[in-house]
Amino acid sequence: MAGPIVCRTRRSVLRMAALAAAASVIAPSLSRADAKAVEAEIKKLYDGKTMAEGRVKLDVPQIAENGLVVPITVDVESPMTEQNYVKAVHVFADGNPLPGVFTFRFSPLSGRASASTRMRLAQTQNIVAVAEMSDGSLFTTKAEVKVTIGGCGG
Repeated sequence: MAGPIVCRTRRSVLRMAALAAAASVIAPSLSRADAKAVEAEIKKLYDGKTMAEGRVKLDVPQIAENGLVVPITVDVESPMTEQNYVKAVHVFADGNPLPGVFTFRFSPLSGRASASTRMRLAQTQNIVAVAEMSDGSLFTTKAEVKVTIGGCGG
């Protein structure tokens, strides 16, 4: 009876080895995003519309000792009325595997265009926030977060 169990275990080990080999082939294509990837993602969303600085406040730590839980708060100045409100805020990171990190969506009923969460950052990188207003205008801001390893720099 031990024979079939060993055979199944061996097959599962071989399957795992095959998956690991496939992952090693695919992994290089999952490299980190860069500033060009972030620009391309923003262009895909907004097709080259002009963006103005201001109105968006990005609150992130300048130095993150633990890149696994980096707090982030995004605030956008807006009256949040039916005629003038923030539709969405998109946040991008130029050092993560995918440039788009998350999107917050708002409506006039939100009362305030503000949201907080935590994000994972693998290395020191720029965080870019783009706010899309109800009239189609765009506002942006950028901040660098230095991710340290054990508080020693990185």
